[in-house]
Amino acid sequence: MRVLVTNATLTIPSGTDTYIRDLGVTLRRMGHEVAVYSNLLGEAAQELRAVGISVVDDLAAAPWTPDILHCHHNMEAMTALLHFPATPAVFVAHGWTEWLDVPVRHPRVLRYVAVDGPTRDTMARRHGIPAERVRLIPNFVDLDRFKPRGPLPKTPRRALVLSHYAREDTHLPVVREACTRRGLSLDVMGYGAGRPVRRPERDLGDYDVVFAKGRAALEATVVGAAVIVCDAFGIGPMVTTENAKVLWTLEGNFMQWYSPLGVDALLREMDRYDPADAAELTRWARSVADADQIVPQLVGLYEEARAELAREGVDQVADARAAAAYLRWLSRHVKERLVERDPFAGFAVRLRNRLTRIPVLAFFLLRLSARIRARWPRG
Repeated sequence: MRVLVTNATLTIPSGTDTYIRDLGVTLRRMGHEVAVYSNLLGEAAQELRAVGISVVDDLAAAPWTPDILHCHHNMEAMTALLHFPATPAVFVAHGWTEWLDVPVRHPRVLRYVAVDGPTRDTMARRHGIPAERVRLIPNFVDLDRFKPRGPLPKTPRRALVLSHYAREDTHLPVVREACTRRGLSLDVMGYGAGRPVRRPERDLGDYDVVFAKGRAALEATVVGAAVIVCDAFGIGPMVTTENAKVLWTLEGNFMQWYSPLGVDALLREMDRYDPADAAELTRWARSVADADQIVPQLVGLYEEARAELAREGVDQVADARAAAAYLRWLSRHVKERLVERDPFAGFAVRLRNRLTRIPVLAFFLLRLSARIRARWPRG
């Protein structure tokens, strides 16, 4: 099967880039062909090419017509749907707070994937995606890349903050103070700290405690570190054998786990350090988060989407209307974002909208606007 993956950017390495790398390597191992599209390329694109994955910034340069589109991010998804008018798609959302992850509603997007519970629920409740078309397939790791470290020491010595958001104005000072109180040396990796994370599989094994979230936390767990969920948003728990499944998929009321940033709250989690539990957790994580086990679930969805489109056929009119609806939504979103960045413009737009709802005022405002345009010098 020929799989084309879309992504917003492939510049600074990030979570979705690592996901694409592990996805691509696993798909190729299964005998499939993989290419990736983004119109912004950089270091992340180079890393994909280094492992043999084709990367293009123009779909006209794609090495073939894909059998399936694995879509991240709505603009790139719609671009690919328009460029390949007979190809079905699976839309994969890695979060629920960013507008780029808003799912594309299109006749050829036949399956949707969420990597966690809140994202799945948001797809159905906020965006109206039929629940039967949404699957929860959590993050996975290429275990050939992330090898297990040796046993953790009885008392932790080295800690790592792994986050692009780690800066002096976010959670870094809190983590540093907590580590100082417990006698741990601390390193920081992430673009916010000026130290990009280029080879996490080489670095993670050097640390006993890792402060991270999301995919980074999963990678640290499968390597064998004791992991505390922590980022600029707040402090979560030490990941243990008791809470790991909930944290992996964020099922249930997961926000109950989190506390505001604070040294005392972080110290409480650090004091839960347990090398034996961490070792058991690593064994469990490597058994359930193996890319070789999870990627076939995605391939199953690809096959379902292809079979459904072959059965139902392409409706060009419905496709065009879906593209128009998306552009209408995108236009409104972009304009609202521009207004948010310019408070005066926002006030002016709101005032204009209110005044033009009054027929008499609207008439005079339009005439005044026409006269100003006629007299205003051009060029």
